[in-house]
Amino acid sequence: MTSAKESALNDITASSQGFAHHARFVTLVRHGRTQYNAEHRLQGQIDIPLDEIGRWQVARTAEDLRSLYVDSQPERKQLVVASTLGRAQETAHAFADTLGLDVQVDERVQERNFGELEGMPVSEMKERWPQDFESWRNFGNGELNHGAEPKDVVGARGAQAVNEWAHRVDSDTELFVFSHGAWINQTVNTLMGWSDFHDDFADLVSMSNGFWTRLMLFDMPDGSERYRLIDYAHGPVAAYRGDWNNPQI
Repeated sequence: MTSAKESALNDITASSQGFAHHARFVTLVRHGRTQYNAEHRLQGQIDIPLDEIGRWQVARTAEDLRSLYVDSQPERKQLVVASTLGRAQETAHAFADTLGLDVQVDERVQERNFGELEGMPVSEMKERWPQDFESWRNFGNGELNHGAEPKDVVGARGAQAVNEWAHRVDSDTELFVFSHGAWINQTVNTLMGWSDFHDDFADLVSMSNGFWTRLMLFDMPDGSERYRLIDYAHGPVAAYRGDWNNPQI
């Protein structure tokens, strides 16, 4: 069922703004687990598939996304967009295929590029470059010394993609974007305007595999638009009932 919070936001928008020529709700979903996740390696734009647990996770994620935001609101349509990387596309298809929906692919939705650190265990980075590791861990951008994509660049391309897709539809359609952990963090920071005040992008915790974030695109009285954060790092019910990363499957 729709939460009380979303119902209230729906009522406010409907009564004050009428029909909006953009998606009203945007859901950003992180892909399921991969072998690199399990090994604590930096993935970046290396195309790593989901592992067995990751496929189990995204099935649970798809079930709950459908129950919460599709089956309970049959009057709404869905637009599904995914990263070019296979792990995000697998996650998207777990949701979209059961609904008979196409998955649109957008390279702007792919994960942050981590340069020469891609594929490297975090422990190796710590051993080889301890100062850069501590800087990266404490939001000091030590990873930039190794060719990583700047966070503001990731956030800008992510926000551009979300905005463009949101404006391809009207308010009777919900936008679902299947992407990656760093991308979601930096995109949400940018959409909310927080990165204008804190350029370290430290305002949000990391999201677990298969979790999602939900935003509302709101029309302001002056004609501008603003994203409002409804939910962050929301997981499927199964994630709270056992060991999400080591389930009995």
